[in-house]
Amino acid sequence: MKTYVLKVTSILLLLISITSYGGNSKADTKKQTTKVALLLDTSNSMDGLINQAKAQLWEIVNELSHAKCHGITPKLEIALYEYGNDKLSSREGYIRQVLQFTSDLDEISEHLFSLTTNGGSEFCGQVIQTSLNELDWGKNKRDLKMIFIAGNEPFTQGKINYRDAITNAKENDITINTIFCGDYNNGISGMWQDGANYGNGDYMTINHNKNIVHIVTPYDNDIIILNKKLNKTYIHYGNFGYSKFTNQSKQDSNAESLDEVIVVKRAVTKSSKLYKNAEWDLVDASEEKEVDYNKLNKQKLPKYLQNKSSKEIKNYVNTKRKERVEIQQKIQELDKKRKQYVAKKQREGSKKNELESVMIKAIKKQAKKKNYSW
Repeated sequence: MKTYVLKVTSILLLLISITSYGGNSKADTKKQTTKVALLLDTSNSMDGLINQAKAQLWEIVNELSHAKCHGITPKLEIALYEYGNDKLSSREGYIRQVLQFTSDLDEISEHLFSLTTNGGSEFCGQVIQTSLNELDWGKNKRDLKMIFIAGNEPFTQGKINYRDAITNAKENDITINTIFCGDYNNGISGMWQDGANYGNGDYMTINHNKNIVHIVTPYDNDIIILNKKLNKTYIHYGNFGYSKFTNQSKQDSNAESLDEVIVVKRAVTKSSKLYKNAEWDLVDASEEKEVDYNKLNKQKLPKYLQNKSSKEIKNYVNTKRKERVEIQQKIQELDKKRKQYVAKKQREGSKKNELESVMIKAIKKQAKKKNYSW
């Protein structure tokens, strides 16, 4: 069932990359949003799948970070649900909202790493309907709205008919994609393909025994060193600033616990315009809005800034912004070489991750309906 988690994660990443921040005015970026809800089965035997999802997140984001719509990159929001776990409330159908729609990539990573598995009943129709009821999908017809549901039991289980739930999704222009962890034909007989067809989405299956292939390159160590320098350009502020700053480091450690190459992929994401933390980092905040340094609560700033004047703090922020831009550019330059190296190795050994290819293909196809291009 590792396959299934892998798929989910890919989706996650995929969606993230699709919505890489970029381009034009703030008003323009607010006009269109990519909203993706990931519904993951966390019943028994899904640990491998969850691990695959953690590993694939950053790669997919990076692959799709070049998506544009009318010259700009839409904002990305991802929500996360788990279902089919006995530890969850039976009254709620063994379903839990793990994360409301958010653009905080560190928070997404944090919650993926928090998931655990346990036996349970898997009600696909009910978890789809729950996500429709609880999430703020909005009414903007230009938004790209998708649900990716992954699991390995029949799609027909539960008190809510999956077709009724999907009908409600289609009324709000939400596409349903299904990922079956197992044999392609078993997914068809279990009605996973029918769910995707009825939901105007894609039906996908994954070989849960297939491991993700991580290709080490000569550029990885340099990117990891630059990532450590990049972290030193962040300046926390506000009530939640320190905890968010700490979580950034924690998610670096989580990536490293999977594989050093995952740290590299995450660093590439952090060097992109998609990775923004204006709500807790003064450098990002100063790029998005006018910061009144006289009104900052200095007790919420790093200790080395607490005794500085407002002018000194502002100058320090400007210095760190310049440093960050230089570091991010160096990472992006190294990543271009890294990608060329990886592509060559994949051609030589046919080592290409199945999940990445299938998920990106599905998202790109659906995104074209909303005038996305790469």
